[in-house]
Amino acid sequence: MTAANQRRATVTTPTDTQILITREFDAPRHLVYQAFTTPELLRRWWHANRSEVTDVEMDVRVGGSWRWAAKAFNGYEFAFYGAYLEVVPDERLVTTETFSGVPDAKAVNTTTFTEKDGRTYLEMLVEHQSRANRDAHLNSGMEDGMQDALTLLEELVREQI
Repeated sequence: MTAANQRRATVTTPTDTQILITREFDAPRHLVYQAFTTPELLRRWWHANRSEVTDVEMDVRVGGSWRWAAKAFNGYEFAFYGAYLEVVPDERLVTTETFSGVPDAKAVNTTTFTEKDGRTYLEMLVEHQSRANRDAHLNSGMEDGMQDALTLLEELVREQI
């Protein structure tokens, strides 16, 4: 088992409407940021070994839109999409996010990339409109897939060092 496979994200609920995901990567932040903002790289980790990524569209600028679609191995097709509200290269992304399966449950995601001693500390704060939406997100099984996706992300960025 590699160090990337041993490292896990921490998921907490700072408020009734928030989910905070934190994880450390043994790679510089510009590489982690690139993996979040480059379609070809995102295709290599976002699937979490649970689906086939079928579409990645990203216009990474304030006001630009994004859409990531996949087909799960059980045949279920889904997408996540939204708009970029703030873009600070290598430091911060703020986006809206909607899951195609629950289009009325839009969230705002703030992803920060902090580097210290060549390591990246990633924080993803998901702000839902209600506690019910937050709880549905937490209970969706998203954490297992997210953990696997972030492991793949670390393996990808380690290859680029």
